Amino acid sequence: MDAVSIALIGDYDPQVTAHQAIPVALGLVAEHLARPVHFEWLATDQIHVDTALHRFDGIWCVPASPYKSEAGALRAIRFAREQQRPFLGTCGGFQHAVLEFSRNVLGWVDAEHGETSPESERALLTPLTCSLVEAVDSIHLVSGSLIAKAYETSEIQEGYRCRYGVNPQFEGDLLSNGLHATGHDSVGDLRAIELKDHRFFVATLFQPERAALKGKIPPLVRAFVEACVEAQQ
Repeated sequence: MDAVSIALIGDYDPQVTAHQAIPVALGLVAEHLARPVHFEWLATDQIHVDTALHRFDGIWCVPASPYKSEAGALRAIRFAREQQRPFLGTCGGFQHAVLEFSRNVLGWVDAEHGETSPESERALLTPLTCSLVEAVDSIHLVSGSLIAKAYETSEIQEGYRCRYGVNPQFEGDLLSNGLHATGHDSVGDLRAIELKDHRFFVATLFQPERAALKGKIPPLVRAFVEACVEAQQ
């Protein structure tokens, strides 16, 4: 039985709760699937044009941005999108999946992250109306979406540690060319996206991996690893 190999895109910090949770989440899923899951942290400033991303079955862009290298994170996300590698983005991973899509698919070369370029005319990610640091909220999932299939329900409760989300000014134009909104919070704000015509490309502003710290298998992480197994075959 082949092990599943996953690249964790982000700058590892043992103090970050999500970084503590991710190995636990992958371990729980591996046990549940009776399948070895190997993961490797790839620091964003170590991801270059010659980085061998093809050796991974899946790419997970993890929380705790701004990253040391925005370009490194975007390079890995673009690889997953173009090469049909299963992709999961959580928190900062969601933000950078949106940024990568806007620049390389929509052609918005001036798109920026408001956390690092707040004065940009096209700040695609801007401060949330209400900061979601250590907050829990309900999310409504779009029926038939990959994320709804993973959770097997249309209403979930998840936790955040986030201050930035999609700028409403650009949301309508962003959700085109195959990028779909698949999760909204209790007031209708965008919280999850998926890419159409991709085997598994899902990103959430919330952090589903946190459930693992309570001994629970995160449904979305399980679905991501299952997609990696299918991709191997």
